[in-house]
Amino acid sequence: MRQTRATELSTGLFVLLGFAALFFLTTQITNRGLSFGPSGYALIAKFENIGGLRVGAPVSMSGVKIGQVEEIGFDNTEFKAQVKLRIESQYNQIPNDSDASIFTAGLLGGQYIGLGAGGSETYFKDGDQIEITQSALVLESLISKFLFSFGGDNEKADESETKAETPPAEDTAK
Repeated sequence: MRQTRATELSTGLFVLLGFAALFFLTTQITNRGLSFGPSGYALIAKFENIGGLRVGAPVSMSGVKIGQVEEIGFDNTEFKAQVKLRIESQYNQIPNDSDASIFTAGLLGGQYIGLGAGGSETYFKDGDQIEITQSALVLESLISKFLFSFGGDNEKADESETKAETPPAEDTAK
């Protein structure tokens, strides 16, 4: 009887630790962490194209994570993607002429927002909008531009070769 009770307790403890480990991994993988209510301050940035940017993506400045993407929506008046950033309160001296760009972490990595520091003496406050933004580079559009420009150059090269091969017409007016 004693052995079964100890077995049951150890099995229960093992299962409990397993659930705790899954919970920890889930919070680490999603980049959301454990947050209980908004902390820090919010900034708004509008982009032509956000690519694969997701809620929870990091916001960094000079390679240091200073916040995360809190919300993504669509602005019906400007027809742009509107991204709400949550910046940690300790980073409260970001110049208000700073710019925001969407970058890709590595070749196949997720996308994040990088802030470039401006030179203004005034700083962003809660609810301010970042005016200078650069949209994500979409790999498919870059490849199609390259292929179409490559195909256009070949056609021009073929035309110039045929013009060079045809002898000039002889002047019969002599």
